[in-house]
Amino acid sequence: MKKKLNTLLEEIERCRNCQAELPNEPRPVLRAHEDSKIVLIGQAPGRVVHETGIPWNDRSGDNLRKWMNLDREQFYDTEKMSIIPMGFCYPGTGDSGDFPPMKRCAPDWHGELFRLLPKVELVLLVGQYAQKYYLGKSCKRNLTETVRNYQDYLPRYLPLPHPSPRNIRWQQKNPWFVHEIVPMLREEVKRLYVG
Repeated sequence: MKKKLNTLLEEIERCRNCQAELPNEPRPVLRAHEDSKIVLIGQAPGRVVHETGIPWNDRSGDNLRKWMNLDREQFYDTEKMSIIPMGFCYPGTGDSGDFPPMKRCAPDWHGELFRLLPKVELVLLVGQYAQKYYLGKSCKRNLTETVRNYQDYLPRYLPLPHPSPRNIRWQQKNPWFVHEIVPMLREEVKRLYVG
């Protein structure tokens, strides 16, 4: 018998696979709906997201919504877009930012999640962890080159840099991102939200 998405999400919510490695009690943060046409795959929840349980509920999320030209209500409409990070729980913070996502979440859960999301047309890969996992050897030598060569991965995948305010210098050094990729991202999101 085919598992239902809500059942799977409840299983993930109870997941404690990485409990011993996490700085806090596990709190998986993700959202999914079987009608979603877009899946947004980021890194892992930050401290604010861990506290609120709302994905992308921070300044990085504000930047991402601006790139996508979506308000909060539109962004959190799971019938349009599922939000599935590489690591579902907050991994803690080090000297230079949050630690990498826990390595077990994607292999343990992503395949099963995608099998229950049959309408997905576009997967947004935000940051190097998502890009390396999903694009594998087709990734370019670094994130900048992978994002710059986004056409190589369409129509299924669109690699994006992380929208963290820490990456403002990256955007300044790579103005082509704002001039070329952001407008295309907005058009794709609009098409999939309306269509």
